[in-house]
Order: sequence, then structure tokens, then C-alpha cells
Amino acid sequence: MPQLVKGGKYVFGWVKIQNNRSINIPNEAYSEYRFMPDENGILMKGSKRSGGFAISSERLLKNTAIGNILFNNSKSIFGNKNSSDIIKIKERIFWRMKINTIIFLSDQIMQFFRLNHGDKLLAVRGSGLALGFITNGPIYIEAEKHPKLACF
Repeated sequence: MPQLVKGGKYVFGWVKIQNNRSINIPNEAYSEYRFMPDENGILMKGSKRSGGFAISSERLLKNTAIGNILFNNSKSIFGNKNSSDIIKIKERIFWRMKINTIIFLSDQIMQFFRLNHGDKLLAVRGSGLALGFITNGPIYIEAEKHPKLACF
């Protein structure tokens, strides 16, 4: 996994949105975040600077500050295991989803993030809790200068 600039974030590579709205999670990232097949996951809006989104599992978020807000809030629809609606808590946006090596982005997610089939996302090591898929910003621009970066 390359680090594009000294002191910068590590990146897994490019991920292309397929015609069926699927994206591949790079195997190295899937292992690093200890995702499990058909695990309940959470998609969260990324930063304003880098755009995109991050994916984590309920298991990884369970005993964190954000997990306490998502799962222990009586008003949160995350208590409903079958929900796949957008959830807004404070100024943060969340979606429930299933995590596999291939994930499917709903029409709602595609529209919200203004994504299209064929778009490239940059898979980056975020925190130890979430895998980032960024759409712009300095890291994205730097990655475009590296033609040998893996594509998944």
C-alpha cells in the first residue's frame, strides 16, 4: 500500500463504480479493517475537504463515541436492523448497509454523493475504524499523478 507523499495518508488504490452501482473493497483493506462477509456496516459522509464517504462495521463502531450515538439513542433507527434509510444525527449522515468484498451503492447514495457509473473513488486508510473512499481534495489530486496506482 503506497504512501503518496512523505507523511501523507496511505492509499489502497482506485475503485471504479460499476454499471450495477457496485464497488470492490480492495482485499488488503477488507483484511485490515477485519470486515466479515455480510456484516452489518455503516456508510458515513466523508470530510468536506476530501468528499466521498467512509465505511465501517457496526462491530468496529460499537464501543466508540459515534457508536454510542448510533446504537444507544432511542430515537435512532439503527435500532431497526432492517433499516437502510439515511439517518441524520446532528450534522452527520449515515446509512446502514451490508459489507462484503463487493458493496452495492443504492440509488439514494449515488444521488446524495452525486456519483455516476464509471466514477473513480480513491480508497484510503482512514482511521482505524473506517475505510475512506474519497472523491476530491489534495490526496485525490496527488493520486492522479501516480499512473501505477492499483485499480480495483
